[in-house]
Amino acid sequence: MTTTTVANPVLRVAPAPPTTAAAHFRAGLAFHTDVSDVAAALAADGDPGFVVLDSRSAEAWDQGHVPGAVHLPTALIADHAEGLLDKAVPVVTYCWGPGCNGGTRAALVLAELGFRVKEMLGGFEYWVREGFAYETTGEGLERRAPDRLTTPVDAEDCGC
Repeated sequence: MTTTTVANPVLRVAPAPPTTAAAHFRAGLAFHTDVSDVAAALAADGDPGFVVLDSRSAEAWDQGHVPGAVHLPTALIADHAEGLLDKAVPVVTYCWGPGCNGGTRAALVLAELGFRVKEMLGGFEYWVREGFAYETTGEGLERRAPDRLTTPVDAEDCGC
């Protein structure tokens, strides 16, 4: 028996068949959203149809958070979510950023409590890096210039 070795690390494991790949990516979109989509939905007229939940500590919340977000640290979700959130309204969780799984852990607890939930990819870090306004305790709204490595700065959107 002859075995062909593929030197290319990208193709060392073959891509999934298209139908399998489509099911995987469709499922991923059921669990995740990104900061640009959340910002666009919050900026549109009317109810966005979801609530944003910041699962970080009080100190992190004070440093800055998505305007209008609900603050509920992950450790407190099991005891307080049902008093703060409506199970009929989907929840979008976030934590610090892509190097932190706090938003994932918060989403898991909420799902186990019966909430419909998505995690905001990029977290608070990418919210700020993409130039969206954020709120700080005692200072009000702030905004930083968009990071040219994370968002198009000369276009309305990235086109994706």
